[in-house]
Amino acid sequence: MSEAPDRIVRIDLDAASMGPGDVNADHERRVAIADLLEANSFRPSGEADGPFALRLAIEDDRLVFDVRQDDDTPVRAFVFALGPLRRIIKDYFLICESYYEAVRDAPLAQIEAIDMGRRGVHNEGSTLLRERLSGKIEVDFDTARRLFTLICALHRRAAS
Repeated sequence: MSEAPDRIVRIDLDAASMGPGDVNADHERRVAIADLLEANSFRPSGEADGPFALRLAIEDDRLVFDVRQDDDTPVRAFVFALGPLRRIIKDYFLICESYYEAVRDAPLAQIEAIDMGRRGVHNEGSTLLRERLSGKIEVDFDTARRLFTLICALHRRAAS
């Protein structure tokens, strides 16, 4: 059975962009990668056929999407300024910290309220990411959510 052409079948986070992370962030990163590989919609502009391999990195304070075909044939590297995502990433980190603290000993209603806020910020980041990718890489909302999680993991570690 062949892979669907408009999807990511391999994703790598640049080791040079990675530093020490906390247990919760590492778990979110692993889940995002697994979920992304299970189901995604990803189509870079141009004539290249997939399935695709994607390397994400932060280089010189820029976000890099290095897109390749599954056999490692280069398709195109897309480079984006991190500035437009920074505020949402910062908000996401803050609300995640509150969520992880609340999970330890807060009442269920408080945990649920913080989690709703966390999801809202995550959705906002995913929507902004889709807008930034528009015209370059077409992704569905769920793929954008998972990619946003991975970008946050890279950003957290790059800022460490």
